[in-house]
Amino acid sequence: MRAAIIGGGWAGLAAAVELATAGVQVTVFEAARQLGGRARSVEIQGRRLDNGQHILVGAYRETLRLMQAVGADPNRLLKRLPLELSFPARQPVPFHLRLPRLPSPLYLAAGLLMARGVGLGEKFRAVRFLRGLLDTGYRIGDDCTVAALLDRHDQHGSLRRYLWQPLCLAALNTAPEQASARIFVNTLRDSLGGERAATDLLLPAADLDCLFPAAAAKFIRSQGGEIRLSARVKGIDEGPSVGGERFDCAVLAVGPQHAAALLAAHAAATALAQVLADYRFEPIGTVYCGYPPRIRLPFPMLGLDDGRLGQVGQWVFDRGILCGSAGLMAFVLSGHGAWEGLDNAALAATLHGQLAAALPAQLPPPLWHQVIREQRATFSCRPGLRRPASRTAVAGCWLAGDYVCAEYPATLEAAVRSGVAAAREILLSAPLRAARRASADVGNSARQSLRHG
Repeated sequence: MRAAIIGGGWAGLAAAVELATAGVQVTVFEAARQLGGRARSVEIQGRRLDNGQHILVGAYRETLRLMQAVGADPNRLLKRLPLELSFPARQPVPFHLRLPRLPSPLYLAAGLLMARGVGLGEKFRAVRFLRGLLDTGYRIGDDCTVAALLDRHDQHGSLRRYLWQPLCLAALNTAPEQASARIFVNTLRDSLGGERAATDLLLPAADLDCLFPAAAAKFIRSQGGEIRLSARVKGIDEGPSVGGERFDCAVLAVGPQHAAALLAAHAAATALAQVLADYRFEPIGTVYCGYPPRIRLPFPMLGLDDGRLGQVGQWVFDRGILCGSAGLMAFVLSGHGAWEGLDNAALAATLHGQLAAALPAQLPPPLWHQVIREQRATFSCRPGLRRPASRTAVAGCWLAGDYVCAEYPATLEAAVRSGVAAAREILLSAPLRAARRASADVGNSARQSLRHG
């Protein structure tokens, strides 16, 4: 049985690994010269950098499972830390919240009640908000924006500004005023609503290629699969057939706009292609600043307040603490915002100024900077967004990608889960079960001929 995987990002690689594990011969077609999609490492001016500072959390069960399956040890490649949010520049009292290592649900209540820079009334209202979500099974009825949900539950002040809104931007990459409350609540259910370990931050201690793509490619090849780079697929014919090559099935693990273009040629998928073509997108900016090696942050991840006039930074990560790249800071900017209007030099200078104001010691100017802008980093996760199923109306074709994982926003875990789900549906589909049986029968017949020859 042969499967074509169109797209070598995390969704496509997850589907390929799952199918290869089941004995399917997979061929991965990737248009770029490297694997990883929107979570990869890049070489820029002699420096190897990630195209974005991605955050994983303990609730990413499928990502962690597949990393282990392909030999990428999460304990070595990820730095596990309790969820800790620190906004040192917040005035008059810096905001700081850390979830202690206590059993569920004590860790959450204790973390909220011990948070600094927050009034007692706010803390109790936050506990009541989370308790209400738990009592309803994290169901909110009709979808609305995250801002509307927070208003409804009287979530204002410091916790809204330094906890709920940053979590929304980090998880959904969409501003709270436009983001889907239902998807946001789903992320709270599987993180803050789960066991304490589910809330842990898993910060990459190596470049993104090492986390999954490189090990996945090695595993696929070890199972007899093939990786084809710089291999752009312009169409899928009936069969399915890719470039005149016949396969038993195909997984379209590409962005919604690219999937729409591939599906539009098939009359049965016209409606689905139109839905995907209408998707809107959100950008992510990553600004790397190289400081003298002695420069370190008090925490691996610091919050920067982008709600003040002229301030655009959201988070900064110390790559020296995480990856051993001493003095290297990665600033992350999620979703549309004022940062898009700044040129690279002005953006780097603004972020440097924000970080300098947040630290007690004097911060020297950066020695260099590099800006990476992903204009279509994720889909815009808005209320009522139509999400497609894995199986399409085109015979033998399935979809994979973070936008297919209907319960989650555009995260690595959503991408991986979508790939695993597509692979499992393929393995359970009746025509393909027959193909696998026929393939097995051919093999048995060949072995019989050899025995009797």
